[in-house]
Amino acid sequence: MESKKENNNQETAKEKEAKAVTLDESEYLQLKEEAAKAKEYWDRLLRLQADFENTRKRLDRDKQEFMRFANEGLIMELLNVLDDLERTVELAQTKHEDLPTFLKGVEMVLAHLYEMLKEHGIKPIEAKGKIFDPNYHEALMQAENNELPEHTVIEEMQKGYTLNGKVIRTTKAKVSKKTVNL
Repeated sequence: MESKKENNNQETAKEKEAKAVTLDESEYLQLKEEAAKAKEYWDRLLRLQADFENTRKRLDRDKQEFMRFANEGLIMELLNVLDDLERTVELAQTKHEDLPTFLKGVEMVLAHLYEMLKEHGIKPIEAKGKIFDPNYHEALMQAENNELPEHTVIEEMQKGYTLNGKVIRTTKAKVSKKTVNL
């Protein structure tokens, strides 16, 4: 049994010897320098990852904050229009103004609203008399009409609008079709 222990001890010593590596001093110093650089690069990578994550979180917070208040200017202008409408209704109720004067007040408020929308890049889609375009129009009805070219918008049932050139609501329209003769 003791000889087995001695054999095991000798094998362990041989394994240790096999794992030992001899290097020139210059190679050892070069490896040591490269290990130090690797550690420095690893630390820098970890810091950069943390900085990147912090920046991403800050940008997400900034984006959410921007989205919460992005329409503040537009809403302030809409509140002015709301004030005008409330004054118009109040005058009509208290002074029993005649209908033409009330209508004039509503038209002024509507003009103010259209101007405000225009300043924010919102434009109505011109549809009546134009050829039907599914990018700008939505056909709700067809009506026989031999006086106009087929697929011409006869009537706007709901106005469409673009925002800076992008359609945000199509025009709901009645479109012409030729009479079918049998």
